[in-house]
Amino acid sequence: MPKVEFDRERCKGCELCISVCPTKIIILDEKINKKGYKVATVHEMDKCIGCATCARICPDTVIKVYK
Repeated sequence: MPKVEFDRERCKGCELCISVCPTKIIILDEKINKKGYKVATVHEMDKCIGCATCARICPDTVIKVYK
């Protein structure tokens, strides 16, 4: 089963990953990181298809996808 991890402290909440996720499982978390950003996170991880589109579009390379 694929798994997506975000580096919460480096995420700026730009939402690019949200816009490209084909299964629409990435959301902005209500929790704020140390820099004051709401960060991206995955809800319903079981629906992740492991396409890694989110990781490829991330300008700060904060997303890792494990297949």
